[in-house]
Amino acid sequence: MRYRHFLKLFSAGTIALSVLAGPALANPVVVFDLGSGKILQHQDAFKRWYPASLSKLMTAYVTFRAIAAGEVQLDSPIKVTKHSAGEPPSKMGFKPGSVMRLDNALKMMLVKSANDIAMAVGENVGGSQAAFADRMNAEATRLGMNGTHFVNPNGLFSPDQYTTARDLAVLVMAIRREFPQYAPWFSIEGLAVGKKAIPNYNLLIGRYPGADGMKTGFVCPSGFNMIGSATRNGRTLVAVVLGEKSAVTRAETAARLLDQGFDAPAAGSATVTTLAPYGDTVSPNDMQDEVCKKKTPQEQSEAPPVVAKDAPKSPYQKKLDHVPTLVAVGLGGATGPAPKAILDQGAQEYADVPIPSWRPDRPAPAGTGPKIAGSAAQGDQPVKVAN
Repeated sequence: MRYRHFLKLFSAGTIALSVLAGPALANPVVVFDLGSGKILQHQDAFKRWYPASLSKLMTAYVTFRAIAAGEVQLDSPIKVTKHSAGEPPSKMGFKPGSVMRLDNALKMMLVKSANDIAMAVGENVGGSQAAFADRMNAEATRLGMNGTHFVNPNGLFSPDQYTTARDLAVLVMAIRREFPQYAPWFSIEGLAVGKKAIPNYNLLIGRYPGADGMKTGFVCPSGFNMIGSATRNGRTLVAVVLGEKSAVTRAETAARLLDQGFDAPAAGSATVTTLAPYGDTVSPNDMQDEVCKKKTPQEQSEAPPVVAKDAPKSPYQKKLDHVPTLVAVGLGGATGPAPKAILDQGAQEYADVPIPSWRPDRPAPAGTGPKIAGSAAQGDQPVKVAN
């Protein structure tokens, strides 16, 4: 009797692992059905991991809740502070004092993964980096993300900023279920900032059939992280992939897992919220040497590596087979009320005007203007550009 009971427990505990047959996975993975929450596959789901820019999903979630609470509006001004302007790349490069609409800021944060913009959003919505991090952690606790702790809104490395694949799955479910109105922002193919086109770092978008989100992340200690989602025939699956070796392999892994998920019938009873913790949940994994030691700057980037013209390419290294639709974003247009957190702290107000460009009849002196010239565009304004 005890032997039969053991077999029953063992079968229930491993069914999610066996549903999707395929090559062994090296790092944390969770694949689940967004509608039912059922887990199709998981490995090291509770392993502590550095989130990198996947942290920006919590930044977005906290901001969405602030909008719903009336603390801020989509057209509220987000000012670039000296602190946020000093964050390292990936970044937009706007100067301190620049002001943009909140919705434009969120799109730049999610598509470009701009660290300066994420910090600006956090400082404006929360009042300060520390106060916003407190809100991130409060939401994580409320959602049951028990293996997660945040320090900053952009995901730049801190040993005290960590999460798990399972916790990220919980966050994705909260975002997609509570705020479906923002779902299109996670599938934007690229941004148009002035005359510059900025593609989405999520290489599934526009390439994988049905891809509709959500976010990528990279710092050397975390490796290349990704949350990829896709919808086919009304069924949405999400793959959380942590610790891959490159931007291309993380896209390939996510695509393979999604393919397996769509080919498999829903099975098993474990869900994202009911999966019991297992394995080592406290020791962080550091991929610094494995991913970045003796690697070129190009290899230490989310940008897909450049390969020889005649060399075989992954489907996720190739250009899109269509002219991408870009959403225009930039400075200006912030006519809504200032975030309450900023007003409560009596922070300095800046005029809501775009940063002026240098006179076209004279050469611009070195160091003037933002690194990327902002436009006065706002809202969802699709723009077709050459790929």
